[in-house]
Amino acid sequence: MGSFSIWHWLIVLLIVVMVFGTKKLKNMGSDLGGAVKGFKDGMKDGSTPDSAATPPNGQVASPAVADKTTIDVEAKHKS
Repeated sequence: MGSFSIWHWLIVLLIVVMVFGTKKLKNMGSDLGGAVKGFKDGMKDGSTPDSAATPPNGQVASPAVADKTTIDVEAKHKS
């Protein structure tokens, strides 16, 4: 009932390679690595204070800051 020996892990690895194949395992590994890297970059970018950050919903803070090409879509629906 103890931990598995190295032979148990080698047999499990051999079965996994036989079932999935090396190409599929390589693709899954690279996809997982890319996801982890993207997550770390997202966490790093989110933690740095940005003085010119936009509000969370992407709206402009005030109409005076908006440039001439910005169109307020919700203004057509307001009464």
